Amino acid sequence: MSALLAYDALAKLGLMLALLLGLGLLQWWRPARGDASGSRWRRNLGLIALSTLAARVLVPVTGAVAALWAAEAGIGLFNVWPVPSALAFGATLVAMDFAIYWQHRAFHHVPLLWRAHRVHHSDPGFDVSLGLRFHPFEIVPSAAFKLGVVLALGAPVAGVVVYELMLLGMSLFTHADLRLPARVESAVRKLLVTPDWHRVHHGIDRDEHDRNFGNILIVWDRLFGTAREQPRDGHEAMAIGLVGYSQPEGQGLWRLLRQPFLSRPPQEEKAEAPHA
Repeated sequence: MSALLAYDALAKLGLMLALLLGLGLLQWWRPARGDASGSRWRRNLGLIALSTLAARVLVPVTGAVAALWAAEAGIGLFNVWPVPSALAFGATLVAMDFAIYWQHRAFHHVPLLWRAHRVHHSDPGFDVSLGLRFHPFEIVPSAAFKLGVVLALGAPVAGVVVYELMLLGMSLFTHADLRLPARVESAVRKLLVTPDWHRVHHGIDRDEHDRNFGNILIVWDRLFGTAREQPRDGHEAMAIGLVGYSQPEGQGLWRLLRQPFLSRPPQEEKAEAPHA
């Protein structure tokens, strides 16, 4: 069990570092918008470090460990009604991506969840570091939800490990400040989410940031009516972020941590504060 935990953590850390370096260099070489900055990276990486620590303390069981326990206990769909291992593996990837699509929609439409998720959307820029900008109050319930899905499916360990690596990798890729060549974009977009597709989701207007919820597979948005092909103002001119929450005074690490507790945007609270 401890070896599985160590392997799982090392695999995710290695993938994260490799993609941060590779995609960071690519977006520096050929940026779509030029949003990357050292200050954004520092606060976004600082936030995910704190969120990961909170998740490990509050939800110490990983998806892989939950899958192993479910197999040993004989619980979950694929453990009660065994199917060929290849089918269980493939079905796990699709079913988990389907579940995370609906989780993402819930974080937009349930007010309490949105308070945590708006920290992710309040970044005024769009680059690979945004793929790691998640508040602890989002990471912890997300981790618990994934455990529930794994147990309900009786998902195989290999399927869970591969899906979680894919989810991490795609979060970094789809937030990268990249523009794929038109032919590549068209081909990839038939199946997978691309940076251009996901960038629409970070538009400042609600009719854009309440679209394109998919994380890996693009089919869920098209199937459930949440797809938007292009941003209104084009990718270079579109405004990224959230009205009232993307100003510089709300972007420090401490301010991001306290943002879910604010009932009004930071500058409104500042304007209403009593003056000496």
